[in-house]
Amino acid sequence: MPFEIEIIKPTIGAIIHGVDLNELNTKTLAMIHQALLDYQVIFFRQQNILPRQQANLAQSFGSLHKHPIFPHVEDVPEIIILDSLKQDLRDNELWHTDVTFSQTPPLGCVLQAKKIPAHGGDTFWATGIGAFNTLPVDIRKKLFGLTATHDIRQSFPIERYAKTQQDKDKLLKVFERNPPVTHPVVRTHPITKAPILFVSEGFTTQINELEASESQRLLQFLFQHATQPNLHLRWQWAQGDVAIWDNRCTQHKALFDYGSAHRIMHRATINGDIPF
Repeated sequence: MPFEIEIIKPTIGAIIHGVDLNELNTKTLAMIHQALLDYQVIFFRQQNILPRQQANLAQSFGSLHKHPIFPHVEDVPEIIILDSLKQDLRDNELWHTDVTFSQTPPLGCVLQAKKIPAHGGDTFWATGIGAFNTLPVDIRKKLFGLTATHDIRQSFPIERYAKTQQDKDKLLKVFERNPPVTHPVVRTHPITKAPILFVSEGFTTQINELEASESQRLLQFLFQHATQPNLHLRWQWAQGDVAIWDNRCTQHKALFDYGSAHRIMHRATINGDIPF
């Protein structure tokens, strides 16, 4: 079967058919890279690739990030494990762009479904490019030149992630190594040059140039605008599915609606650069 692209929505998302991620060559990787630029998040059904193969696929985009909090696959530290029975994954139910509490947020991620509940656990992705382009012109003009604070504590509060004093001490050290950072409210995609609305409820706490009350009003408007139905898609997972998303121009959330059912995901995160 040849490489085939099935568009999910005009604004975001595509399913790639005719590709075996266990057997990649230079030509196929180039097409995958271009599809990611074109559609912002791409999916491959029921691939079942091994952790090292997943890491190799992610490394075709760049060097890989090691998360400061989540556990990783043994012998493959670049692959973090998101296990619903071992971790509190409710923070993933907030709309967020990954690791924007870093000076250099990730370029993107490669996520694979290892164990899926019979019902629930879908993931949403929304387009930051579409979010910016559909804002009123006066608000677009206002946002250029503004900056926002991104803080890890927004999604990793001590009261949820520190059950013991040892947990608290460890988390406080993470906070110390990851102080709040500043990014532009509108960043530029380094390859396509598209303007991107770059705030999310998961990590963005304030717009620095505005008074606190105006900042909160504007952020709440932007959070709601950026995630409206015409700007996002919903993916229903099957075991072995793989998603790759461009973290520079999307945000996402994973539904925690499956109760005590077991959900395991493996994620590789690709290092990025300083937003501009």
